[in-house]
Amino acid sequence: MLFAAGAVLLSHALLPSSAPAPQGTIPVALQEEPSAKKPDMPQPSAPVPANEQASAPLSYRIAEYHMSVAYTPETQQLSGQQALTWENPGTVPVQELYLHLYPNAFASKNTTFMRESGGKLRSDEAKEGTSGSMELLSVKSEDGEDLSKRMTFVQPDDGNKDDHTLVKIPLPKPVGAGEKVTIRTEFLVNMPAAFARMGYVGDFVMAGQWFPKVAAYERKGTRGRAEPGWNLHQYHGNSEFYADFGLYDVKIQVPASYIVAATGFPVKPPVTDKGLKTYQFYAEDVHDFAWSASPHFVYVEEPFSAPQVPGVKIKLYLDPNHQNLKDRYLYAAKKALARYSQWYGTYPYSTLSIVVPPPGGNGAGGMEYPTLVTAWGASDKDPDLELERVVVHEIGHQFFYGLVATNEFEEAWLDEGFTSYAEDKVMEMDFGEKPNLPVESSYVTAPGSLQQNAWSYPGHDQYAENVYTRGKLVLKAIEQQVGTKTMDRIMKTYFQRWEFKHPSTKDFQAVVEEVTKTSWEDFFNQYVYGSMMMDYSVESVRVKAQGAGSYESTVEIAKRGGNSPTVPIHFHFADGTSVDKTWDGKENSIEFKLTHTAPVDWVRIDPAYSLILENKHINNFYQTEVNQTWQIRWNLGIAQLLQTIFGWVAW
Repeated sequence: MLFAAGAVLLSHALLPSSAPAPQGTIPVALQEEPSAKKPDMPQPSAPVPANEQASAPLSYRIAEYHMSVAYTPETQQLSGQQALTWENPGTVPVQELYLHLYPNAFASKNTTFMRESGGKLRSDEAKEGTSGSMELLSVKSEDGEDLSKRMTFVQPDDGNKDDHTLVKIPLPKPVGAGEKVTIRTEFLVNMPAAFARMGYVGDFVMAGQWFPKVAAYERKGTRGRAEPGWNLHQYHGNSEFYADFGLYDVKIQVPASYIVAATGFPVKPPVTDKGLKTYQFYAEDVHDFAWSASPHFVYVEEPFSAPQVPGVKIKLYLDPNHQNLKDRYLYAAKKALARYSQWYGTYPYSTLSIVVPPPGGNGAGGMEYPTLVTAWGASDKDPDLELERVVVHEIGHQFFYGLVATNEFEEAWLDEGFTSYAEDKVMEMDFGEKPNLPVESSYVTAPGSLQQNAWSYPGHDQYAENVYTRGKLVLKAIEQQVGTKTMDRIMKTYFQRWEFKHPSTKDFQAVVEEVTKTSWEDFFNQYVYGSMMMDYSVESVRVKAQGAGSYESTVEIAKRGGNSPTVPIHFHFADGTSVDKTWDGKENSIEFKLTHTAPVDWVRIDPAYSLILENKHINNFYQTEVNQTWQIRWNLGIAQLLQTIFGWVAW
């Protein structure tokens, strides 16, 4: 997700030539005619024979969803039915399922999300008089047994009984290792006015986090886990998401005038009947499904291929205010796809959809879902490069959020920091927009550990400063130490090794150490697991006359933060001469003694702003009160300079 314009925001891989082709072939099991009437309860299909699959699975498909949903604009409601088949990927029996009911985050001011966020996210606020909710109308086992009487809402993070974003459903019998279970649900969603990734603006609707979604179940060894089990969290003000890979077969019914954008690709053209239109989309090897609809979308489609991009259909769903900007959206999408696929690995899907919300729709903007991203709302007729930056950022998420699939609840920097790092590279290479690292370093005013739960940061600003900005700067600091080529190998190795596998920060550290053949324990302890930034300070300058026109200047430099292997220092003397020295920064402080015919009159640490993680530049500079004799000489020199300048101007 990208934060609002104006905020400071906070690898490279190739898949083997034998990588599977992009997903796009429609399995025979899904070739049925979609109905425009309210469909019957979706039924899970039998496993698709290997010769009917598009290719071998790219991921471990733990979840399989077959869903039908109807949107009613007059009431802003979604009426849905779902058959969820879940496979136990662990080694011990599982007695219950857990479902995320994300729309319940907006049910009242007492939910955990609303308490933590104060009803605000980025520059948006929850609209007064609107709310969101999800009601499970029925929950049944495969043989029709009613499971709803057993289910209970759980709050593992904060115990807030007013939070109903996670529900526990005990099963009739345990699901053994490698076995599957199917439950069927009917649900009703009340959509809020566009806020926090979902909702409506007029007749535009964004359905993000809209269906009962099974929680992630981690196998032994995943992210260092000692035993298999559920990874359970509520919906928090700062947190995004984490889920297992699977298959989605989704029918979406809307008024006949509406155009639908969705994860995956359409099974066949939509069918219209009695003023309603039914779309059917299919996606595999993804861990979420989102869609958007509007009668006003201006649809633009263009095929694209490049090295490591064998063929993708780029789809734009533009608000009419931005239809004249279609070339900018397409250009940004192509550059991002080409760069990321070249650096990291092949984009394995056959489609990429970009939705541009209407004016007032930023609550649904700047967000990523598998094969679908949203741009900022189209309120600006002639936007600056923020238009491209949002597209580039969200497409970057296709790789770290979408394909590597890190846990955004617990280690958000592995997605947001990595995506921000990659985004900056594309913006610099293809749009000439260089990152202003000193400003971004100073922006981190409340550093915290990057390996912590998203809601553990004191507030939203601190969350953004760390997982976006500080996370990106940590990667940039590693790159500065090892060089660009080695950093490219680090990121390439990390992506290829952990694609579809849910890595942890420790897994990334192991890759860094493997590629560089060096221990990075100290660096990670300070800047990743710890909350340090660099902070080098000029503590004092003492001048002592030596006689015979000689001065000894003693300069004390202190380390108040984390380590840097090189600390550049510039010493300036009152006669205008200067000298540069480098400190290895190992000790807590050091004294430099400089003997010269003039005293030191000022000192600056890191004059070229090369210390990427230095966030207190204000104490890097120290100016002395120099001897009166040198002050007179300085003033005379300035006077002569001004006289020369004005004399030249007069001439």
